[in-house]
Amino acid sequence: MVAVRYYSKSGNTKLLAEAIGKGAGVIPISVDEDSAKITENIDVLFIGGALYAYGLDKVMNEYLAGIDGSKVKKAVVFSTSWISKHSIDLIKKALVAKGIEVADETCYVRNKPNEKQMVEAEAFAKKMISC
Repeated sequence: MVAVRYYSKSGNTKLLAEAIGKGAGVIPISVDEDSAKITENIDVLFIGGALYAYGLDKVMNEYLAGIDGSKVKKAVVFSTSWISKHSIDLIKKALVAKGIEVADETCYVRNKPNEKQMVEAEAFAKKMISC
C-alpha cells in the first residue's frame, strides 16, 4: 500500500503532493485532516512539507510525532520552499527517530512547481514505488 501525506500553507507543497499522488496512484491527504492518520501498514509513505519560520509547522511536527513507525516500511520525503531544503532534513530526522527507513532520494522544488516539475514529480513517485 502507498500513501501520500503533506502539509501546505501556500499551496505549493499541495501541488507537488498532487503530482506525486498521481504518479503513485493515490489521493494525497493533508496531515491536518482526520483521514491522514496511518492506520494500515504502508509500504511507501510519501511525506512532504516546507519550512515556516526556519522549522516545520506545528501541525506537521505533531503529525510526525504521532506516526506509528511499525506501520510504515519506507518513507520518501518531498518539499517546496522559497529558501532552503532544510525541511527535508527535519522530516527525515523525525521519521528515522520513529524507526522508519527513509529513502536517500527526495523530491524538492523551489517555489511553486511548474508543469515540467509536476511531470518530473509524477515520474519520481513511480520510480520510488518500484524501488
